[in-house]
Amino acid sequence: MDEIILIGVGGHTRSCIDVIELSGQYKIAGLVEKDEKNGKGNLSYPILGTDVNLPNLRQQYSHALVTVGQINSPAIRIRLFHRLKELDYQLPSIVSPRAYVSNHAQVGYGTIVMHDAIVNANAKVGKNCIINNKVLIEHDAIVRDHCHIATGAIVNGEVAVGNESFIGSGTVIRQSVSIGNNCVIGAGVVVKRHIESDQVIKK
Repeated sequence: MDEIILIGVGGHTRSCIDVIELSGQYKIAGLVEKDEKNGKGNLSYPILGTDVNLPNLRQQYSHALVTVGQINSPAIRIRLFHRLKELDYQLPSIVSPRAYVSNHAQVGYGTIVMHDAIVNANAKVGKNCIINNKVLIEHDAIVRDHCHIATGAIVNGEVAVGNESFIGSGTVIRQSVSIGNNCVIGAGVVVKRHIESDQVIKK
């Protein structure tokens, strides 16, 4: 079984650990933190080093996943994603065995699909995304790169979500609606109209 290192040590990392353990696809070697303040690891997994150690760690490990969370900004996840690509790490897509991803759907590399999520027929999910627990991505929907679709959100058929956007927990997006790049949609919002890029919608 290939080993994988996780780039992050916080709460979202714990959720990712749970998915990866259950999938049995990779053995988690340990975690990488941003600095040396946290030396305790997470869920018994050790700290292997900090971001500056990524070039050296590449000599031992070929697989990595960004497990830093994303709410207001995807900037940290994007920076780490590109750094890993520059160092020639392989960034697999991780799908929980409790999730359903249609054989006719696409999930980009570096993306994690978490427990009880559904990605339906002809849906397309981009790179470095978080498709969180109990999310529904319906038929023909598009979620572009570096997005976080939070717990329980419903992205209905033919919806398009732009790059680097955050869709909050319990949000419902009406069929065929488009959401621009770099948007933040708050928890529980019902989106019935197109949203231009760089918007924050709280209700």
